[in-house]
Amino acid sequence: MIRKFSTSLLTIAALVPVVGIAGRAASLPPLTRNISDAVVNGQAKVVGHMPANQSMRIVFVLPLRNQPAMTSLLQSLYDPTSPSFHKFLTVEQFTDQFGPTQADYDALVSFVQNKGLQVAATSRNRLNLDVTGSVASIESALHVTMNVYQHPTESRTFFSPDREPTPDLSIPLWRIAGLDNYDIPQPALVKRPDNAQPAATTGSCPSASFCGSDMRAAYYGNGPLTGAGQSLGLLEYYGTDLADLTTYFTNAHQTNNVPVTLVSTDGTSTSCVYPSCDDTEQTLDMTQAIGMAPGLAHLIMYVGSTDSAILNGMATGSPLCAQLSASWTWRPADPTTDDPYFQEFAMQGQNYFNAAGDSAKWGKRSEIWPSDDEYVTSVGGTDLSTASAGGPWASETAWADGGGGISPNSVAIPSWQVATAAGCSNCSQTLRNGPDVSANSNYTFYVCADQTTCTANEYGGTSFATPMWAGYLALANQQSVANSGTTLGFINPTLYTTGLGSSYTTNFHDITSGSNGYSATVGYDLATGWGSPNGSALITTLVGGSTPPGFSISASPSTVSIARGQSGTSTITSTVTGGFSSAIALTASGQPSGVTVSFNPTSITGAGTSTMTIAVGSSAAAGSYTITVTGKSGSIVETTTVALTVTSPNFKITANPTTLNVPRGTSATTTLTTQVGNGFNSQIGLSVSGQEANISITFGTNPIPAPGSGTSIMTVRVSKAAVTGTNTLTITAKGGGITHTTTVTLNIQ
Repeated sequence: MIRKFSTSLLTIAALVPVVGIAGRAASLPPLTRNISDAVVNGQAKVVGHMPANQSMRIVFVLPLRNQPAMTSLLQSLYDPTSPSFHKFLTVEQFTDQFGPTQADYDALVSFVQNKGLQVAATSRNRLNLDVTGSVASIESALHVTMNVYQHPTESRTFFSPDREPTPDLSIPLWRIAGLDNYDIPQPALVKRPDNAQPAATTGSCPSASFCGSDMRAAYYGNGPLTGAGQSLGLLEYYGTDLADLTTYFTNAHQTNNVPVTLVSTDGTSTSCVYPSCDDTEQTLDMTQAIGMAPGLAHLIMYVGSTDSAILNGMATGSPLCAQLSASWTWRPADPTTDDPYFQEFAMQGQNYFNAAGDSAKWGKRSEIWPSDDEYVTSVGGTDLSTASAGGPWASETAWADGGGGISPNSVAIPSWQVATAAGCSNCSQTLRNGPDVSANSNYTFYVCADQTTCTANEYGGTSFATPMWAGYLALANQQSVANSGTTLGFINPTLYTTGLGSSYTTNFHDITSGSNGYSATVGYDLATGWGSPNGSALITTLVGGSTPPGFSISASPSTVSIARGQSGTSTITSTVTGGFSSAIALTASGQPSGVTVSFNPTSITGAGTSTMTIAVGSSAAAGSYTITVTGKSGSIVETTTVALTVTSPNFKITANPTTLNVPRGTSATTTLTTQVGNGFNSQIGLSVSGQEANISITFGTNPIPAPGSGTSIMTVRVSKAAVTGTNTLTITAKGGGITHTTTVTLNIQ
C-alpha cells in the first residue's frame, strides 16, 4: 500500500490534528503503529513475561498540529520566489506554531505521574516526554502485557507488548518509543570479504588507504572552505572512545582542530570501550566528517537507544546543526513515526543525510529506513580512484554493494523527484526512488577503533559516504552564510533541479559504469543517484548568487492575553540576510483605543531584539485584536503580528453555608469567599441588606485587602425580640468599579 503523501513540494503527511477530546479518557491507541507484524500475526512465539519490577525507559511522543499551515510554510521556505525563502524557524518558533500545546503536554505529564511513572526528561519542542517506570507500572498505564518473544528470523529473543498500547488519555498520542527491541538498528558498515576487489593504492593514509582528507581533495579540492562556523550532528546508537579519534589523526600525521561533544539524548552512555562496545562506526563517522570539513565549529555526536530520542535531540540541540548524518538503518513497525522530526528539520533549515545501506539493490525486506523517507537525503555508494595520494578525482564506478532502488516502505514519490523518474527506465513513477547522491564506499579506508590496531582497506559501506556528504554541505553552508546570512536547509529539491539542468556534469560526477543490481547510467540511476560532488561547482550552484541585503522580523510570543489595567511584553527579533546592518525602525498599528505600544529600543541595528510593551488601560474594550509590528529601513519594509486578547478584571463572591437556621437570642456564621481573575487587583468592600431591625450583622474582615482574593466570616446575631420567619440577606461586594452580590437565607426560629 502506498503511503498517502501529497506530491507537492515538501507536502506534509496528513496527521490527525491535536485537539482536546472532551469528557472521559477514551483509551485509544497512538496514531501510529508501535509493535511489529511478527507479534501481531503470531510469527513470534511467547517464551516468557518480562519481570514486573524491571525498570524501563520509554518515550511518549505527541503529534504535531496546524498541518495545513505547516504545509504552506514549508512550500514557501523552499520556493526561491517566496518572501519566506530560507527564512527558517527557530526551535521556539516551530514549537509555538506547530508543536503540541502546553496544555496537552501538561496533560501528558499529569497522566504519567498519576500512573506511578517518573518523568525522566522533557523536550523544548514538547514532542517527546521521556518516562521511566517498572514493567508492571507500564503495563497498567498502557493496558498491555510485556512479553519476551522468540525472534522469527534471528537467533535471539526480544521484548514487546502483546498489543497496541491504549493509555487512558484525553489527548491523542503519536507514538510510544522504546516498548520493544524487535528490530535492532544496524550500522551501514561492512568488512571486506576475501574475494573483494583490490584495495586502494592512491590513499595518503597508511598502506595507501584513504584518509578523510583524501575525500576532501577528491570531491572538493583545495579551496578555502573548511566548514568554519558550522555545526555537524551525528546520529549514533552507541558512544565512543575519543582516544580512537586521536589515534587516527596521529597515525595520519594530521591535527584535529574540531571540538567534539558527546550528547546522551536519553541517558544512554556516551562511553564505548572494547570488547563490551564497538565504536568502529562512531569513529569513522567523525573522521569522514572532519576530513571533509576540518574547520567545523562543532561536531556533536547524539547518542541514544531509540530513534525518537536521538532525532528529537538533533531537532532541539544547541547549537542547532544545519547538517545531520546517520549511518544507521532500521526497520520500524510504522515508517511514518519519525516524520515529525524530519519535518521539523526541514522547517528549521537542517538537512538530514542517511546511508542507503550495503546490501545492494533494495528489495521488499531491505532494512534501509529512513533513507527512503521523503525528507531525507539518501546517500549511496561508489568505488573511487584518485590521480595520486591526496590527489584529485580520477574515476568512479558504482559500488556493487551500495543500496538503491524503489522504496521498500512504500513512500510516495516526492514532487521534486517526479520529473527525474520520468526519464529513468528503472525508476518508479509512484514511489520514492533512491539514492539521491553517492560517494566512495569501497573497502579503501583507514579506520581506527576499539582501542586496538588500526586497519587499512578492510572496511567499507555507505557509512563512509554519508558523513562525507554532511561535511560537504557544511562547506556549502559556510559559503551560504557568508553570502546571504542563512544556511541552505533541505537540499533535495535543489539537487534534482540541478541534475536536470544543462550544467549537470559540471556539478556532479556522473557515474555511468558499475552496478548494484541496477546499472549505473547517464544521468540519474538507482545505483548512484545523481553521483558524487564535482569540486566546488556544486557548492556554487547550491548557494547561488549573493542575496541582496535584507531582514525579517518576528515576535515571541506571538499571542498575548492582558487584563485591563495591566501590561505585557513580546520580544521583536530581527533576522538579517546579505550582510544587512542598517537601523530598523519599529512601529505598531491595529491596537484598540486605550491600548498603547512602546519599543525598547525603538529601533534595531542589524540582527537584534527589542522589547515591545503593550499597556492596556482600564477603558480598553475587552476582545481580540491583531497588532501589526512594522520594521522599516530605507525602502525595505517587513511586518509581523501579535494577537492581543484584552480581558476584563473580575471577581466573584460566594457564601458557605447559604442557609442559616438561627433560634432567637442566638447567632450563626457563614464564610464569604472572594476569588479574583483576569488581573483584578483591588480591595473589596462588603455590605449587607434585607435583615429586620432586631438582627445585627458583622464582618470579620472588611474590606478584603487587594488583590481581593480572600475570606470574611459574617456573623448574624438574632435578638429575642426578632420575629420568627425567613429573611433573604443580600451581601454586596464592591471593588475596582465592579459590584457583585450573593444571598444567604436566614430562618429565624
